[in-house]
Amino acid sequence: MDALKEASIKRIEQMPDGASIETIMYEINFIGQVMEGIKDAEQGRVISTEQLLKNIETWGK
Repeated sequence: MDALKEASIKRIEQMPDGASIETIMYEINFIGQVMEGIKDAEQGRVISTEQLLKNIETWGK
């Protein structure tokens, strides 16, 4: 089974029975984003906080 699917099922099973569809979708989306971030980090597709702050400074210019 796909890792996102497994993690999503595990999280859904931990939620209260009355959890809204919005809450469930939020959690699945969050898990997916975290997994993508981990994959990016493992593949070296990251920048330092210092570089990020420099990039942000140029946005309004």
